Amino acid sequence: MSNEVTKKYLLDRILDAVEVAGNKLPDPITLFLGLAVVVAVLSAIFSAMGLSAVNPANDTVIEVFNLCSVEGIQYLWSNVITNFSGFAPLGMVLVAVIGSSVAEKSGFLIALMERFLGGSKGWIVTMVVIFLGINLNIAGDAGFIVLPPLSAILYMSLGRSPLMGMYVGFASVAAGFCANILLGLSDALAYGFTEMAAQMIDPNYSASVAINWYFLIASCILLTIAGTLLVEKVLIHRFPMTPEKLKEYNFDPEEAARITPIQNKGLKWAGIGFVLYVALILVLSLPIFGSSAILADENGSITGSTAPFTKGIVFTVSLALMVPGIVYGVVIGKYKNDKDVWADISQGFSEMGNYVFMCFFISIFTNFFSKSNLGTILAIKGAGGLQAIGFTGIPLLLGLIFLSCIVNIFIGSASAKWAILAPVYIPMLMLLGFDPAITQVVYRIGDSITNPLSPLFTYMPVILGFAHKYDKNVGLGTVIANMLPFSVTFAIVWILQVIVWVTLNLPLGPGGGIYL
Repeated sequence: MSNEVTKKYLLDRILDAVEVAGNKLPDPITLFLGLAVVVAVLSAIFSAMGLSAVNPANDTVIEVFNLCSVEGIQYLWSNVITNFSGFAPLGMVLVAVIGSSVAEKSGFLIALMERFLGGSKGWIVTMVVIFLGINLNIAGDAGFIVLPPLSAILYMSLGRSPLMGMYVGFASVAAGFCANILLGLSDALAYGFTEMAAQMIDPNYSASVAINWYFLIASCILLTIAGTLLVEKVLIHRFPMTPEKLKEYNFDPEEAARITPIQNKGLKWAGIGFVLYVALILVLSLPIFGSSAILADENGSITGSTAPFTKGIVFTVSLALMVPGIVYGVVIGKYKNDKDVWADISQGFSEMGNYVFMCFFISIFTNFFSKSNLGTILAIKGAGGLQAIGFTGIPLLLGLIFLSCIVNIFIGSASAKWAILAPVYIPMLMLLGFDPAITQVVYRIGDSITNPLSPLFTYMPVILGFAHKYDKNVGLGTVIANMLPFSVTFAIVWILQVIVWVTLNLPLGPGGGIYL
């Protein structure tokens, strides 16, 4: 047996063991309900112990809120419904399902992918999916909702497993979340906290949201190459697929590969519909009718966190799928009236029923954890512990990556974590001679790597919901086992990239370097 085969066999054994162990966890609904109870109990224990921490951002004392107290029970009891109705991922997923259901069930996506990627080699398709996933953070969280199901369809059009495509799409969005070719909202949010923290040492510090841009452009290229090699050389054999198995998903690769004249006509008119839709978005996003665009914020920016364009990005993407999907369906005769369109959307919603039910319990847990302040105190204590170790140079930067990875498992919001960690690490590393840009980039790396590994990650139930469409037996262990190779690979690539950048003192972006 060759070394290559032996390595693959050992990797399979490791991943299979992770999958088996993970799938022995309770059902996700039971797991989140149990975690909510654990958080409530821990909040009572640590509150009685007087556990607290000082928030470095504003010097306020943060204490554990006892969820088992009278006040805590009253709060929880009165907020159950609002927690569920206000659970942000639920609304975004359901809005995205409207557009994706039409685009998929009308046949538009299959025809489109066959038209442009039909006959392409598998590695090219994998590379396209990974590159798109890494860069979709420019659309906020929409990538978690849109790309995995689209990747599943694309892989099926190649005669591959839809689950493999789904995992590749999800891993690239989640584990590569901080990298991007174009600057987006995540860059602006991160820099805002970085600048405030840097001004604690240098009141005149000012750079730009692009301080990590060169590094992140290189990351996109390196992660895409590494991810493609991982899929094509290591993971693809874990998902054998036959035409008969694909037909169980109501998908015939031979039929999908034949683009008929009526389908070509449908694609043509769908393209026209899409162009008209983009034109409408441009009209709403440009200052055509006044000094400010209709979808801009009060400062005239469409990319600000409060801008209607930014807040409605998932709706924008959903319509971008729905409009050409409807046009295509009408042209090929799939949609003869409005009832046919609503029927496909209804079917899409019915397929997400388990996810909606799951969100009720997830919303309870996330609210428990947030209200208890346990996550915030954990982050502050962890930052203080790493600071006390006394690391310097590259070990200190790698330690910050590791700490960010750990904290990321418990606190999902990147901006919330950086709001806590930036006032500790930016000043500390500035005093050691490091530019705030390098501190920000190592934090963002750690904040991305463990996204797809955490059972508490907000969008983990989303991928479970999508996966159950193809295999009802997929559990948390299955997803985590298939995400682990991506997280490890991306971590290795990023750590090596940091070491090279620091060693050679390369610029991280305009106005962002390694040393002050």
